[in-house]
Amino acid sequence: MNRVRISMLAAVVLVPLTTGAFLIEHRDSRDSARLFDQVLSLVSDRFVDTVPSADLYEKAARGLVREINDPYAALYSPKQLAEFTASTGGRYAGLGMLVEDQQGVTVVSRVYPHTPAEAGGVHDGDHIVAVENQAVHGWKLPQVTDALKGNPGTQVSVTFARPGVTAPIVLKLTRAVIHIPAVPYTILLDGKIGYLPLLQFNETSGDEFEHAVQTLAREGARGIVIDLRGNGGGIVDQAIDISNLFLRDGAEIATVRARSGEVQRYAARGTPLAPTLPLVVLTDGYTASASEIVAGALQDHDRALVVGTTSFGKGLVQSLFTLDGGWALKLTTAKWYTPSGRSIQKERKVVDGKIVEEPDSLETDTVKKNRPQYKSDAGRVIYGGGAITPDVVVQPDTLSMPEQQFLKAISPKSQEFYITLYNYSMELKDKVRPDFAVTQAWRDELYRRLTAAGVPIDRKLYVDATPEVDRVLGDRVARFAFGDSTAKRRELSDDNQLVRAVELLRKGTTQQDLFTLAQHELPSGSR
Repeated sequence: MNRVRISMLAAVVLVPLTTGAFLIEHRDSRDSARLFDQVLSLVSDRFVDTVPSADLYEKAARGLVREINDPYAALYSPKQLAEFTASTGGRYAGLGMLVEDQQGVTVVSRVYPHTPAEAGGVHDGDHIVAVENQAVHGWKLPQVTDALKGNPGTQVSVTFARPGVTAPIVLKLTRAVIHIPAVPYTILLDGKIGYLPLLQFNETSGDEFEHAVQTLAREGARGIVIDLRGNGGGIVDQAIDISNLFLRDGAEIATVRARSGEVQRYAARGTPLAPTLPLVVLTDGYTASASEIVAGALQDHDRALVVGTTSFGKGLVQSLFTLDGGWALKLTTAKWYTPSGRSIQKERKVVDGKIVEEPDSLETDTVKKNRPQYKSDAGRVIYGGGAITPDVVVQPDTLSMPEQQFLKAISPKSQEFYITLYNYSMELKDKVRPDFAVTQAWRDELYRRLTAAGVPIDRKLYVDATPEVDRVLGDRVARFAFGDSTAKRRELSDDNQLVRAVELLRKGTTQQDLFTLAQHELPSGSR
């Protein structure tokens, strides 16, 4: 292919820069159009199976979108467009419960507060048996969720099976517009350090986030950890609003640059909510898109110390174009840049329209030396080349060798393992206090149940992996019994990145203190 390209380029060089050069390009376009028409005609007339003309055009359109190697491009049918709109909007007309497929059984993994499901008495762990008296056995998960959704105010009959209850539970539930919280909770850790997890950027993220900051400030927080780990993005306007809470009036938040050279600038407006409150932002390899806009803006303006590992690096802008017949095309049309001029997009291999993931090494000293360097407002070195590189790199907690061997041993039966863990945790949740500890009796019973479920684990390996067993069992029981905030407090000691963020905020009383502490931690040559 390269040799062909070189030959074509050489031929073009020999052509004078006159109208003839444009005629060659125009003729190539006509030839390609003729090629498409011929292929379409032959497939339509000669293919062994009859394909309706409408289907042929749709397949051709989908093939075009696939072949441009844009992993984020998509052609949506009217139904797919409705589903896409519901998923990005953060609201849908449903019952307010998160369901998952466990070996062909649809299980309620979470009931959201203040929803029809909660009001109707649905429990975490309930199994959905039927919808409108139709058994759902053998249905795919999307079929079940589609049946549960509908217009607000309409009713749906759902039959549940509950572990420990012999009779089926039939509930008539009224669908409603459901809000999935972007900030599920906030907690104040020791030393008056606020912790604020931001899970997504939906249509209410900005309001929820602002309320959360105000709540922590009223409780006396003298610093806040904003956790963007695992946040894959969402509505960009909400990222702009959240950045706006901390930046001075007129400060650039981000820019969008299109192929045409057009630049769209986003800037902070008004008086910031918390102009001096020390901030630490946590990032990891799953921090992407709108999350990176927030992290990059706060880092560039010296408004937050970024801790953790390098973010994902998705700095592409997708535009949604409405098409005839209720269809729509999502296409990458521009790139995001941080205020210092860094491109958020991390270049990566794309094969068959899918991103090929590779181990991330952007934060290593060796790689940094070859990356473009930028300066924050205060002159701190920050790195370009895609994604957001932390100011303080902290790797997540590493498992011991026995713990790694344990996870490897259960991996062939991971679904059976988690179903068993799920069911046992549900039984334990009503028997514990918030300060509970995993007991030997619990470990023994879990091992017995795993063995009965066909999960092969050597007893000695199971014992050697006790810390990991205690962590996963204790975390699941805590979440079921007391919610996410209690579970987070329990797991704090296992979260290296959060522990480090809290330590820094305890030592530093101002944002500048945090940067000074971080600078002293960096090895020689990394400053």
